[in-house]
Amino acid sequence: MAASVGLWVQAQERQVPWSLADCVDYALEHNITVRQQEISVAQREIELNTAQNSRLPGVSGSMSENFSFGRGLSADNTYENSNSTSTGISLGADVPVFQGFRIRHNIELQKLNLAAAAADLDRIKDNISVQVAQAYVQILYNMEILEVAKNQVAIDSLQVERIEAMVENGKASAVQLSQQKSALSQSKYSKTMAQNNLNLSLLDLSQLLELSSPEGFAVAKPDPSSLQPGILETPEQVYAAAVGVKPSIQAEMTRLDAASTQISLARSYRLPSISLSGGVGTNYYTSSVRAATAFTQQIKNNFSQYVGVNLSVPIFSRFSIRNSIRSSQLSYMNQELQVESAKKSLYKEIQQAYANAVASQAKYISAMESAASAQESFDLVQAKYETGKANITEFNESRSTMVKALSDLAQSRYESYFNSKVLDFYKGIPLR
Repeated sequence: MAASVGLWVQAQERQVPWSLADCVDYALEHNITVRQQEISVAQREIELNTAQNSRLPGVSGSMSENFSFGRGLSADNTYENSNSTSTGISLGADVPVFQGFRIRHNIELQKLNLAAAAADLDRIKDNISVQVAQAYVQILYNMEILEVAKNQVAIDSLQVERIEAMVENGKASAVQLSQQKSALSQSKYSKTMAQNNLNLSLLDLSQLLELSSPEGFAVAKPDPSSLQPGILETPEQVYAAAVGVKPSIQAEMTRLDAASTQISLARSYRLPSISLSGGVGTNYYTSSVRAATAFTQQIKNNFSQYVGVNLSVPIFSRFSIRNSIRSSQLSYMNQELQVESAKKSLYKEIQQAYANAVASQAKYISAMESAASAQESFDLVQAKYETGKANITEFNESRSTMVKALSDLAQSRYESYFNSKVLDFYKGIPLR
């Protein structure tokens, strides 16, 4: 609870209204999925550090205390009945000299795993950014629809006032007034629905941002010039730029390198390994049948040292090394297919995004023309209606046509804006 309140307070201290850049940056900083992947990256860093430190010598110490009862071997190599104690202390170290290049290959593998995890983090951030942008654009659309609804309520309210005055002067009937009030009620209903849709879209985005409440949350409208249709690059041009920067491709390519390194690591187990070892130790011995030499004297007299070279040569491992190599080779082949699949999926996504952008631009241009015609027609019908040359049915039909045209214009405008942003995003341009 304290954490969510803290996020809400922090959110309120930010700039209001929020720009798209504000929303994306805040989401990337606080989104739980992103933070979980950041932990995964940190875990890969620890694994890399462990692999790098495997080149260092290992040092260990030990201490033992043994008690013997009854007949046993004594210090002078004879058997006797006695109770004895033996205390041993030792310190040893081992140093890897040659491990069949396993250490080097494992370090390289952990580096690639870390790079793949980092690429996965960027991929998750990309997905979150697109979701935030989509929710942001939906808010912009709902804001514009609400403005259209408010304007319509204002127009209908003025018409009700005008007809009420005409009824008082005997120039209009009560039926006309009732019809106009009905139209005003419908406009108010549309306004309420538009406000509800806006509130829901604000809630959706605030939840994506991990805010505890949408209260006080608002978004800024983009520069109108950025909403105008622009020149679109072909899918081939976008793909050529995207394939080198998209984290989804980079992650799979990195895993392909890791699969190749895994083959080398598996093969390294065929090679012998060499290590150095050394240590020091001493012990203290007592017996119930004879007096023990002083502790310090025994520790000194029993002090010993050793140095050794250990050579291990794999001769027959029940085919486990061979099968490990084969398994790694199959994993490499599978990852090659995964890379190819990822590239094809990316190209298909770009093709779809391009088709959506082209269609939405054409729809936007047509919607602008339709909205201009509908507005002009409504202005004419409204003028006729106010002079009594058009009835309320014609007025309401013209008004409905204009409202629909304006709604279509708002929808197509933000569809075109979002789809062009997505194409730019594929090329590595941040959503801003």
